[in-house]
Amino acid sequence: MAARQAEDLCMDMSSESQNSGLLVKIRKFNAKEVFSWQLAKTLAMGQGLAALICGTAISSQYLATSYHMNTPMLQSLVNYMLLCVTYTSLLFCRTGDGNILQILRRKWWKYLLLALVDVEANYTVVKAYQYTTLTSVQLLDCFVIPVLMLLSWWVLKTRYRPVHYVAVCICLLGVGAMVGADLLAKRDQGSTSNILLGDGLVLLSASLYAVSNVCQEYIVKNLSRVEFLGMVGLFGSIIGTVQMVILERHEIAAIQWSWQVGLLFSAYGLCLYALYSCMPIVVKLSSATSVNLSLLTADLFSLFCGIFLFLYNFSVLYLISLVAILVGFIAFNAVPTPADPTDPAASSSSSSICEESYCTNPVAAQNDITKQEVAITVPGKGEEEEEEGDTKELHGDEQPGTEEQPAAAAVC
Repeated sequence: MAARQAEDLCMDMSSESQNSGLLVKIRKFNAKEVFSWQLAKTLAMGQGLAALICGTAISSQYLATSYHMNTPMLQSLVNYMLLCVTYTSLLFCRTGDGNILQILRRKWWKYLLLALVDVEANYTVVKAYQYTTLTSVQLLDCFVIPVLMLLSWWVLKTRYRPVHYVAVCICLLGVGAMVGADLLAKRDQGSTSNILLGDGLVLLSASLYAVSNVCQEYIVKNLSRVEFLGMVGLFGSIIGTVQMVILERHEIAAIQWSWQVGLLFSAYGLCLYALYSCMPIVVKLSSATSVNLSLLTADLFSLFCGIFLFLYNFSVLYLISLVAILVGFIAFNAVPTPADPTDPAASSSSSSICEESYCTNPVAAQNDITKQEVAITVPGKGEEEEEEGDTKELHGDEQPGTEEQPAAAAVC
């Protein structure tokens, strides 16, 4: 009975401590620390990336609906060639380990696999529209978020807090509101020839995008942005050219070229090129998961543009969806994601910090200072008299000479 009462008392004390800790956190909440300039910059840059994706979607839709073109690999190849011309050329100008020859000698096969994953991610998501509906693509494309979080936890040792999971759920609810608005407006475009195959392609594309984005975050934060873009541009151009010749040679031969078609191809390629060039900057500033949460608004931007360009019907659910995604994005970025404390890199960095100064452990530093103060305390009056008596006895027993110096040194 007494043991049970003790357990109940301990549980009450723990609950009280948790409640007090929560109250302390609420009192210490500072809106300026949460809604900082860093968060505003991340939000603005993320929405800029979403606008670029909106540009690729509109130009691709014009090519498909007005000119009946189905050449996703040709459209993406423009982007990879621009990356190759820009960033791969910069790698040729570098010296030392950053030179392209040194990079190819050490890890060419890694970048080959990364470029293959990136190319197929772009290809499969466009190919999925031939077999499934727009609603399925919008819903299943969100599968990239949980896969990204899992890979970040496993590969990058990122540890998420409960607020991050809540923020992701809010963003996904916003996507659900957008899809619901499409269903109410009966704007379920796409094909239904093979829905199972189309949905499988969307899930495959989302998984490939997650792998590519995690690799991108690792390379950008540990190596360099130019190296990532240069290698993806080089191998992406090679893989894209081979795949285009094999799969799209008949469609390309049937294209009736005009300045409108050339302008749409150029718009698609330039928007995708700008997206690839700017996305590593935002990823380095935040994370791959955060960037993909921000990109969920790209479909909404496309819908808003479609109201004027393709005469879509407006729905209030679009605004609700936009607000939900933005709130979830802000909540996700307001709280930093801590790294795994068992990670060797984190432990080595913390140990080096501890070696440099006592700033990381002020309690230990204060204890050391206190010990030093105790060690050098000046003796009092009584202690001085005792030392003088001992000195007199020492002088009475021994003759002054060279043997006094070791005694004085010992006393000191």
